[in-house]
Amino acid sequence: MNRPRHFNLLARLLHWSMAIAIVAMLFIGATMVVSLQHRVQLLDLHRPLGIAILLLAILRLANRLSRPTPPLPADLPPFQAFAAHASHWMLYGLMLAMPLIGWAMLSAGAYPIVMVGGVHLPAIMPHSPVLYGILRPLHGVLAYVLFFTVLGHVGAALYHAWVRRDAVFGQMARGERR
Repeated sequence: MNRPRHFNLLARLLHWSMAIAIVAMLFIGATMVVSLQHRVQLLDLHRPLGIAILLLAILRLANRLSRPTPPLPADLPPFQAFAAHASHWMLYGLMLAMPLIGWAMLSAGAYPIVMVGGVHLPAIMPHSPVLYGILRPLHGVLAYVLFFTVLGHVGAALYHAWVRRDAVFGQMARGERR
């Protein structure tokens, strides 16, 4: 298979826009937990941003599965290549799971899922205090997993950019030079 030297434009646009959205979501979520004064406004941001991330993650996954990706450097140690692949798939899983678990949690708690403009999303779980009691802490724990996975991803990107000085960072940071 002829693999490209860079990720396609859609992949790069989705990557960077989702990076901004996910970092914002992590800060919004953390602030929401500790702020009573701004909780309602933060929730009003958190729900639609989570659904936007879910929709973008689906689009991103479809693009990823339908387009070839650049290869990792041939001299990359096998454990680092494994870590790169595993962490990418973990990020995809979390980008899909976090919004779905949040939606399911609100559904189980019988909370309305109000989006922008007063649009309500349908419940995806039956009302169940037991399910809510499971999903709420799960959503929080996975937020920490996402946070540390993102930190690892950023660390690996900087390692490739500043230490190895290979093409890996540039594959996502810019397109083909003409």
